[in-house]
Amino acid sequence: MPPHELVAVLGADSPIGLTVIRELGRHGVPVLALGGSALSLGRHSRYTRKFATIGKPLADWLPSFVAEHRVSAIMAISEHHLIELAKLAPQLVGCKVLSPASEQLALVLDKRRTLEFAETLGMSVPDSWQPVPDSDFAAKAASLHYPVAVKWPSPPDILDQLNAAGIAFEKVDYATDASQLLQILGRYDRLNQWPLVQTWCPGFGLGQMLMMQDGKATLRFQHQRLREWPPTGGVSSLARSLPLDRHAEQMQRSEALLAAMDWSGPAMVEYRYDPQTHRYWLMEVNGRFWGSLPLASSCGAEFAWEYYRRFGREDRTDREARSRDGRSRFVAPDVKHLWVQLTNKSASLSQKLRLSAQFLGEFFNPKTRYYVWSADDPKPFFGDLIDSTRRRSRKGKS
Repeated sequence: MPPHELVAVLGADSPIGLTVIRELGRHGVPVLALGGSALSLGRHSRYTRKFATIGKPLADWLPSFVAEHRVSAIMAISEHHLIELAKLAPQLVGCKVLSPASEQLALVLDKRRTLEFAETLGMSVPDSWQPVPDSDFAAKAASLHYPVAVKWPSPPDILDQLNAAGIAFEKVDYATDASQLLQILGRYDRLNQWPLVQTWCPGFGLGQMLMMQDGKATLRFQHQRLREWPPTGGVSSLARSLPLDRHAEQMQRSEALLAAMDWSGPAMVEYRYDPQTHRYWLMEVNGRFWGSLPLASSCGAEFAWEYYRRFGREDRTDREARSRDGRSRFVAPDVKHLWVQLTNKSASLSQKLRLSAQFLGEFFNPKTRYYVWSADDPKPFFGDLIDSTRRRSRKGKS
């Protein structure tokens, strides 16, 4: 371990941040976990050397905090923290900021720009419509093929305006017809700005994860989404790894895309893949640690450690990482997924029984790991359980 080594993980509240802490800790790296509150998952981990809550804005306290605690490197989980870190990098003297450059980050955060860039490389993307002022929304909506997904092309750029207007941020909405789409768009009329509308692509979610350095991938992993929350598309509640000899040509295209973006660090290139037509549609590039990181980590593809090893310690030694076959489950969203299926009036009793059996059977699958539970680090699971109970109790009394 290098002298005065202390790595700060900015965003210890989620299973993603917890996974980063565990990977670094298992390799003997002392971790300073930074969370949004004292209830952060990462606070309970055996691999957390120190814990502190995040102040706002970062510029007001992070430079002095990093100097006081002699932080040698820092990495972030969320997009808005990555944006702030990229700007603050010159002020964090003596600390290696593991964040993409602002220019590359801006490209992947704007989904519309990402898709346009990918199209120039010959990649297939969903048909998209960006509503603009003074256009005929009704006529355009009537001409689309449904269902469609509705999402902001660059969420960090719109969050402040949504909050100021008292409008809830929705990561993605879905419309099955023109009237439903117009109703969704109508929420944002007073902003005079609207989300991007994309046609639905058949198939399943395919995520290809790569660690990029000098235009080459040093680590690769891929997974298939088996269940999502919401069921129409969102966070993976159950996913499985896929061998790298499958979708190999598409993995090469993913690597070429990230190289053309001059990307350094981890990224997930997300597709919809249709097994019937063998067609891939690029949905987005996640230029950060992604939601299914716990799956990759449990299978031996340690992206957080690889990121820190190569960019934090500047160890460029090529090391073969053989990932194992495995599955990973985010239980809370998976319960919600099951509940929606069980309360679906159009589903038959036999379908509901089969889904229930699959849900329960997953607990007995020896290949299944979990986003929060870990036998060698159980405290985050129990800590989260206790904290959740306390929060519900306080709500019940209020």
